Amino acid sequence: MTGPPAGRRRVAPRAADRGSATVWAMFIATVLCCAAGAVLAVGQCVVVRHRAGAAADLAALAASATALEGEAPACACAARVAAAHHTRLAACAIHGEVADVTVAAALPPLPALLAGAPAARSRSRAGPPALADAVGASR
Repeated sequence: MTGPPAGRRRVAPRAADRGSATVWAMFIATVLCCAAGAVLAVGQCVVVRHRAGAAADLAALAASATALEGEAPACACAARVAAAHHTRLAACAIHGEVADVTVAAALPPLPALLAGAPAARSRSRAGPPALADAVGASR
C-alpha cells in the first residue's frame, strides 16, 4: 500500500501555506498602527511644548508689565496668564523691570510615559531691551 496511513489525508505542499497572507497582513497592520500611534504621541509632545513656550512668553510679558508693583503682584499676574493657557507657573523671579518666568505644561499620559517626563517646561525672560540684555549677561 503506497497511500497515506489510515485516517490521515495527504496534504499537498502548497496547501500548507494557505492563510499565511492573512497572518502577514495582520502583522503589517499592527506595525503600521504602532507607528501611527508613535507619530501621534510625538505630535502631542510638540503641541504641548509649543503651548508651554507661548504661555511662558506671555506670562513673562505680563510679569514685566507689572514688575514695578513688586514681585508678588507680578508673579501673580504671570500665574493667571499661565493658567489661562492651561499651564502652571513653575518659577518666577523679578530683577528690576525684568521678569524671568518658567512655565510647565502637563503631557498626556502616553507621551509622558514615552518621553519619561510628566511635563514640558519652558523659560522666558521679558523686560526693556537694554535691561534684559544686561541681566542675561550677568547670569
